[in-house]
Amino acid sequence: MGSFLSFLRTPKVVVFFVVSVLMVAADQAAKQAVVHHIKYLRGSVEVIPGFLAIVHTKNPGAAIGLFGDLPTNVRLAIFGVFTVVAVGVILSFLWQLPARDRFQSFTLGLIFSGAIGNAIDRAFYEKHMVVDFIRVYTEHEGISGFLRQHFGTNEYPTFNIADSTIVVGVALFLLRYLFLDDSKEGGDKKEAEELAREGAE
Repeated sequence: MGSFLSFLRTPKVVVFFVVSVLMVAADQAAKQAVVHHIKYLRGSVEVIPGFLAIVHTKNPGAAIGLFGDLPTNVRLAIFGVFTVVAVGVILSFLWQLPARDRFQSFTLGLIFSGAIGNAIDRAFYEKHMVVDFIRVYTEHEGISGFLRQHFGTNEYPTFNIADSTIVVGVALFLLRYLFLDDSKEGGDKKEAEELAREGAE
């Protein structure tokens, strides 16, 4: 029990918890504001004219509408399994991190908050759909024409804060894990010894 409590007090867990709570709160607050102040599929607030706008759409599926055509019960079961597995993997990574690895715990907090933020939508919002509101597009004549010709659209699929935290978190985690992790065996051993000493206190 003492060892587990010591684990909860480590810098990595504190950073993970703070990032997760703040980003879930930001995601849900933004969605609530959009739902209550922007008309569904009609309203739009231009942030950067010709590039960025806040809109109100709902996505029954995952990224780019994946699984959106499936029956509701099947869709919820699939996303439920995905969420449980994702949370398990994230917590497993967190457990294995050195006690003072704040950067990777920050990235895991971002990913975790994104998974939880969209799971809340599917559990409680109307028709179990995710609220999306960030629209990135272009009206530049040359670029817009090229995109329409080759991709059929001049805009990126509308997304939300939870989607963004997942993408940014995964990108940063992989960048650090694959290219910037300069930890050595001795460093890992030192972290383990520090954690053991903290648990004994």
